[in-house]
Amino acid sequence: MADNKTFRLQVIAPERIFYEDDVDMVELNTTEGEIGVLPEHIPLTTIVAPGVLKITKGEEIKEAALHEGFMEVQKTFVTILAESCEWPEEIDIKRANEAKTRAERRIKSGDAEINMTRAEAALKRSLTRLSLAEKYR
Repeated sequence: MADNKTFRLQVIAPERIFYEDDVDMVELNTTEGEIGVLPEHIPLTTIVAPGVLKITKGEEIKEAALHEGFMEVQKTFVTILAESCEWPEEIDIKRANEAKTRAERRIKSGDAEINMTRAEAALKRSLTRLSLAEKYR
């Protein structure tokens, strides 16, 4: 159980419980901007935006690519329901590059039938994956 210097973090993706442990801090992107959560944070529910999830436990910082979802913050626990979440070693660089190229092509096309919001989100997800994979390889 979490003490007053930590809180329980659970990150749930459709295919697995991605992460579950007591942590000191979690940082991520939301649709309102970047947020850092410490123990006893005020209750909050927010929409997660694509970006890097940073998990601090003691002296260790783990990073993962987090792709959209929802976060609930309570004083003693944080739950993130993620569309997907990947550790750097799980990222397929070739696939991320292909996704980046496709998204850039869609954005540059100017085609009125292209959903630009989805194309921009796909580009951001691929750039996050590539940045994190390159940082740890």
